[in-house]
Amino acid sequence: QARLQESGGGTVQPGESLRLSCVGSGHPATSRCMGWFRQIPGKEREPVATIHTLYGSPDVARTVKGRFTISQDTASDTIYLQLDNLQPEDTGTYYCAARYIINCANWHIWALASWRTWGQGTQVTVSS
Repeated sequence: QARLQESGGGTVQPGESLRLSCVGSGHPATSRCMGWFRQIPGKEREPVATIHTLYGSPDVARTVKGRFTISQDTASDTIYLQLDNLQPEDTGTYYCAARYIINCANWHIWALASWRTWGQGTQVTVSS
């Protein structure tokens, strides 16, 4: 059974950085689109960034472009989300997810239900 486990969240001050990790195991396919999502209190869960396990092609949402970076270490089945210049509005729970598909094209419009495997989430709090 596929599993994802996030870590790296915490409480930081505005302008600081965090690096989130998501370790996977038991995936039924090597070709996967891996995504990071966040859920801000009172709002729906939204996609933040994706990367494909075979083809790379990292991409981030326009709302966080220039501040967030997604990367991966395929040897350890880990994806990362580097969060720089964090702001209070970035506070929320960050999740990683996997979709077993050949590419991440149009990821920003995929339904949440199309992502097959989810982690439990890691909390990010930005406060002065």
